[in-house]
Amino acid sequence: MAGQIKVMIVDDHPVFRQGLRNILAAHEDLSIVGEASDGGEAVKLAQELLPDVVMMDINLPTLNGLQATRELQRLCPQVNIIMLTAYDDKEQIYHAIRSGASAYHAKDVSPKRLVDVIRHVSQGQYVVGGKVLDKDGIDEWLLEEFRRFGDGEIDRKAQFLSPLSPREMEILELVVRGMSNKEIAYYLGISHQTVKNHMTSILSKLGVADRTQATVYALRHGWVPLHEK
Repeated sequence: MAGQIKVMIVDDHPVFRQGLRNILAAHEDLSIVGEASDGGEAVKLAQELLPDVVMMDINLPTLNGLQATRELQRLCPQVNIIMLTAYDDKEQIYHAIRSGASAYHAKDVSPKRLVDVIRHVSQGQYVVGGKVLDKDGIDEWLLEEFRRFGDGEIDRKAQFLSPLSPREMEILELVVRGMSNKEIAYYLGISHQTVKNHMTSILSKLGVADRTQATVYALRHGWVPLHEK
């Protein structure tokens, strides 16, 4: 059938994978293109199959679901990932979305709801806490959750991949913490105009349009330290 949503299932329990196959097989617009039982296998298979949606468990052998999601987003950013797990807590949801997942849902989700989530993420939408969000909505949600939980899963090596200068990184960190240009200028002992110039450079280097997008970019790439100094 033309226009089908290609779905890949990643879970280390064969019975659960079979249950998902049975659910999805009842819908003509969904097509299961592959299955994997561990994170490493999932990353390799997804590069070959290029599914529209990957349904990913968190507890997986070799690479866990968060690690596999990060790797998939690096290699195949067009793939939309639904984190489907037994662990339904807000901090886990935050880490899943920050890792690049488009949706997070508990495994006790109803079949109808699950199919709806697949369709939403295949269209570029995000689903968290039962809400369907667009790109701006998920960016705002991510910022709110970051300021609530902090970030305990930063890859320190990622900081060295930043195209920003040390001063620009310092300013971007303060932006993430919620400071205005005026507050940053006072905190660093530099002029307001100098901060504005740095912000213009930061946005240009990252290819983003505003402070919110720059902040989310920094969070997703692990450039922000865990705690304030």
